[in-house]
Amino acid sequence: MRVLKFGGTSVGSGEMIRRVANIIKERKENDQVVAVVSAMSEVTNALIDISQKALNIRDLNKIDDFIRFVKKKHYDAINIAIKDERIREHVKKIIDNRIEELEKVLIGVAYLGELSPKSRDYILSFGERLSAPIVAGSLRDLGLKAIALEGGEAGIITDKNFGNAKVIKLRVKEFLSPLLENDIVPVVTGFIGVTEDGEITTLGRGGSDYSAALIGYGLDADLIEIWTDVSGVYTTDPKLVKEAKRIPRLSYIEAMELAYFGAKVLHPRTIEPAMEKGIPILVKNTFKPEEEGTIISNDVEYSNNVVKAITTIKNVALINIFGAGMVGVSGTAARIFKALGEEGVNVILISQGSSETNISIVVSEEDVEKAINSLKREFGSFGKRSFLESSIIRDVEVDHDVSVVSVVGAGMRGAKGIAGEIFTTVSESGANIKMIAQGSSEVNISFVIDKKDLINCVRALHRKFIS
Repeated sequence: MRVLKFGGTSVGSGEMIRRVANIIKERKENDQVVAVVSAMSEVTNALIDISQKALNIRDLNKIDDFIRFVKKKHYDAINIAIKDERIREHVKKIIDNRIEELEKVLIGVAYLGELSPKSRDYILSFGERLSAPIVAGSLRDLGLKAIALEGGEAGIITDKNFGNAKVIKLRVKEFLSPLLENDIVPVVTGFIGVTEDGEITTLGRGGSDYSAALIGYGLDADLIEIWTDVSGVYTTDPKLVKEAKRIPRLSYIEAMELAYFGAKVLHPRTIEPAMEKGIPILVKNTFKPEEEGTIISNDVEYSNNVVKAITTIKNVALINIFGAGMVGVSGTAARIFKALGEEGVNVILISQGSSETNISIVVSEEDVEKAINSLKREFGSFGKRSFLESSIIRDVEVDHDVSVVSVVGAGMRGAKGIAGEIFTTVSESGANIKMIAQGSSEVNISFVIDKKDLINCVRALHRKFIS
């Protein structure tokens, strides 16, 4: 039994949905299959945009324009992906009903001037709730039995943390096994769950991949396939280094590190359910299905290269927190991270000097203001002043023009001198390291450099350790 997940570009048009349906049909010939689908490309971003416009501008004409855009996009896809007129008209009725429902919600937001996290999740859910019926219809058009299901209907039950819901119960086997036994292909909306009260939730960034992993976990799948627009995981971003190569095999821990530190093919949450049950993950290219892709499993493949990949995170800021008052004061770091957590600030990297007088963190650029405000609320105002006047935190400095580089490879574990070689190469590239962090797994070394030095640094590291 296998789970196949298709991202937004994979279902981005009628032609692509038809291609996806054929891939599913081919897999179905030899195995039971569950398909998980994202919203069509551009739709989720458009839903985010229109929900904010409905709240802030309250212009019903903009809602009308958006509804026309969504209807045309999905109708165009139906007309190409489904040949049988009867199936086509049935799917169009489903789409019409859901678009009408969406329009009412958006008008409600505009009239009330209110957009709660619950309402926002409900609006964002329509992307997947519109694409899944089209994929299921295309499968039926190819002669398969198929049914579109929402995440909750597939047994993904969450808490009420709208926007980033946590799964509290999986009833996947109970809900999907009877369909599989009757030779039906469930086409499940990714990204979406439901509370025990029946309220729609979303699973946050990477939610569709995570949905596929949850379903694979619940069904004890033999394989989870992630179909996207690249032919697997690469040694680095091909846009930065043209010599970047596809990595044939990765261990779970390597894949988690790469995903966390900028590789966009997978979300790190996807790995954990598969890793717990030892289910391999295969990353494939929908546009080039003949290419092998990357397999992620328990097996660690040691190659001649100690370093397996180099990833980057852009649009981040380095926050340096200073204060001699932090020395010997227990619980200061805990207070800092508690304050940041209460504001929903995600800390990407952490480093503390051995003198205990400074802590450095990396956060997303969009979280900088929230981070500073949370520190001020917790510790009071700060700024450069006399040591007699200073509190625990004396000053906070923000460096906006930085990027994170991560060097990953299971072969780095215990390799003597690897850190020295990495930092020598970085220095020779002309980059200055501003912060260093290494995880306890020893398969990853991450550091912060100036944004302007990123390309030269990554190219130098790739030449030295991979090319």
